[in-house]
Order: sequence, then structure tokens, then C-alpha cells
Amino acid sequence: MIKYNLICKKCNKSFDSWFASSKEYEKLKKLQHINCYNCNSLEVDKSLMSPNILNYKNYKQEKIKNKKFADIKKTIKEYQKFIKKNFQYVGENFAYEARSIHYKNKKKTKGGIYGNASLDELKELKEEGIETEIVPWINEKDN
Repeated sequence: MIKYNLICKKCNKSFDSWFASSKEYEKLKKLQHINCYNCNSLEVDKSLMSPNILNYKNYKQEKIKNKKFADIKKTIKEYQKFIKKNFQYVGENFAYEARSIHYKNKKKTKGGIYGNASLDELKELKEEGIETEIVPWINEKDN
């Protein structure tokens, strides 16, 4: 994919557009399939563009951002490890199990439960006075 900064010769509007390749741009231009979004003119050409160069300041900021992301991901995985060790996994039956525990139909589990529930189910649980928390979860398969 390549992004070109295009300019309309008729209305002088500038806009960006993505193309599969430079050859694809030339092909579409020749077939007159490239037009101005503003005035619909076919008099559209590429304007001068500078390459996107990563300077040291941007590189450093990107490195800090990636480090922060890695730290957050590590913390989430530590929470997951703690939860798996200390809570009972109930899967898709989370709402049912939470109600059973809350209304004393079932013995409370030692360290609580965790599982999956929809936002609607969580809303209903909250309306019933059943406290729950949403924890971000990273699957083992995810990078």
C-alpha cells in the first residue's frame, strides 16, 4: 500500500488517498477513476510529499510507549496468574454462579469465581446488588 497526497488543479483542494502500488495509481489515473472529492474534477495530480522519517525524538517516544505497553501487559498477566490460582473458573456460567452464591443457593467458594459474562448480564447483576469487576484478559495465544 502507498499513500499519496493528491491535489485538484481545478479547486486547489488537497487530500490523501491510498493505492495498492504506484502502478495502480497510474492505471487508475489513466482510466480517469481518480477524481476530486470536492468538485468531482478529474484534474487531480500527486503533489510533493516528504517521506515519513522517524527522528530520534519520535523513536524515543515510541520506545517509551512500547515499554509502557509491555509493562501493562506484564501486570495483566500477573493478575491473571493470581486469579487462576485463587479463584474458581466457571466459564460462561458466571452470571448464574454469581447469583447462586449471592442468594445463598450455593456454598460460597473459597476465593470467589471468575468467568465470562456479557455487559447486559453484568448490568443485571449490578441492579440486583451483586458486585462484579471487569478484568482485562490476555489470551495465551495473543502476542
